Amino acid sequence: MATFSQSTIDKGSDIVQDFLCSTCEDKKLDKMADFYCESCVKFYCGECVNMHNKLFTKHTPYGRGAMKKWPVAKKVEDFLLKCDVHTEESLKMYCDDHSELCCTNCAFLKHRLCQKVSLISDKVKGQSTDLQKLSVSIKTILEEIKKLQDNQEASIQYVQSSYDEQLYTIQKTRQNINSALDTIEQKTLKEMKDTLTKLQASSKSDVDKCIRLRDDMKQLRDAIQDISDKSKLELSFIAIRKCKDKIQQSETYLKENSLLAKVSITFLPNREIIQYLSKLSGLRQIEHSTQTLMGQDNPNKVITVQGKSEHNVRISSDSKECIITAICILPDRKVLVVDNDNANVKLLDQQYQVVSHWSGAGTPVGMCEITPSEVAVTLNGPDTHEVQFITVNNRKLVMGKKLQLQHICGSIAFQQGDLYITSRTALYMYTLSGKFVSKMYEDTSGDHTVDSCAVNPTGDKLYITKYSKHKVLILARDGSVLVTFTDPALARPSGVNVTPSGQVLVCGGKYPNYYIIQLDSEGKRKLATLATEKDVASYPWSICYNRHTACIIVGLFRNNSIQVFKAQ
Repeated sequence: MATFSQSTIDKGSDIVQDFLCSTCEDKKLDKMADFYCESCVKFYCGECVNMHNKLFTKHTPYGRGAMKKWPVAKKVEDFLLKCDVHTEESLKMYCDDHSELCCTNCAFLKHRLCQKVSLISDKVKGQSTDLQKLSVSIKTILEEIKKLQDNQEASIQYVQSSYDEQLYTIQKTRQNINSALDTIEQKTLKEMKDTLTKLQASSKSDVDKCIRLRDDMKQLRDAIQDISDKSKLELSFIAIRKCKDKIQQSETYLKENSLLAKVSITFLPNREIIQYLSKLSGLRQIEHSTQTLMGQDNPNKVITVQGKSEHNVRISSDSKECIITAICILPDRKVLVVDNDNANVKLLDQQYQVVSHWSGAGTPVGMCEITPSEVAVTLNGPDTHEVQFITVNNRKLVMGKKLQLQHICGSIAFQQGDLYITSRTALYMYTLSGKFVSKMYEDTSGDHTVDSCAVNPTGDKLYITKYSKHKVLILARDGSVLVTFTDPALARPSGVNVTPSGQVLVCGGKYPNYYIIQLDSEGKRKLATLATEKDVASYPWSICYNRHTACIIVGLFRNNSIQVFKAQ
């Protein structure tokens, strides 16, 4: 086996092998090799190869253009030869019984009773290997693993978001408990206050009675003293009669009230409440659930609609009827909608109730998911056109970075690091940092010739609606037109969405004929009409598939509600 030197640079999951010039390495210099001489079994840089060619005129070094003739990098060779079990040993044998590669230790410890254990050097004689086919298979597996990794990373974000959501629910539950206890306390205080008032009123009545009796007795006493030495028989008779009556009345009252004790109020706690609360282990049970997210499926599987519901998304600060021009569903099931006419972005919970909103300086139009907790929103102002990034933090919308553009911003889509933005007559591609890449498509024959846009899960097809031309275009990743879809019923298509399975949904219409249709993934034919004017409350402006609940959410024009269609 040839011996040689190499340097290896690891970058993430990719391994970039390269080789050092053998002559320079002898001088303790690390210089990249540009040639390999099979005769010398050495590598040379551009300078050293000139000296080599003068000394060895019959040798034919291979440059980097012929690296297939270079030897296998030592690190690659060591990586492939290393036994997974006994890492210090090299793989030298193959067991046909178990279809396993093995080193001498493996052969002795695990495969000594096997019938078909042979040297790899003997095994490969007369066999061909299709490494290219394996490379394609590995590429496919790597893509699938990357998707799984992305889903798991989204799951991490989702479980964190659900945790934050439940924290809010716990706080809300505590507030409700506090409110209920406050109500009980207020009722108890009122009852005690009523008792106090009643008792005090009764005592006050007795006090008043005593005061009246005492006043009457004092007056009679003074009257008797005044007439005691005067010969006023009639007055004396009346005084005696009144005194006897008042004395009898007073004695009766004293007899009736002489046994009264001091009155007090006592509160007896409801111990059942305390005992019940003390037995609880928490405010409620904590559970976790696992949901399988929809993966790649048949993009031409026809969706069927089974019922619908409407949800009001108007808030108190809205001055106009809502125009929902974009919808986005995050991995934690929160829903974001763009209300164009009221110039805000609204955050909805899983029950489609508005829990927060954000208003910027411009008028929002389009929106797309960037990360599991971040979206990009297009806005237009009198003198500005921009993309605003917004992060969903717990139940709040927090502004992030902003990209300034030189054209009107309409619909927006994101896939594989690229932003696709329409401008009513063109489709542009930008990097996530806002660097202009290309004008992918343009139609200046009228206004709203490039309206809404969407990209399929694999990123190789883009869909744009031509609102004023009553068409849907399917573009390749380079912007070339693959298919132009037209249909007699395809009037003013306003919204387009691609499900995670690749199913294509389009909504729109011309009063009074509204529609939601499904196209095949190639855009060549209509697969189904999912809803008509009988089902849609008003003009359907935007559409989005919620993979978590298997629902189609439709944003309406000048209507305060969104419609949710249950799909299957």
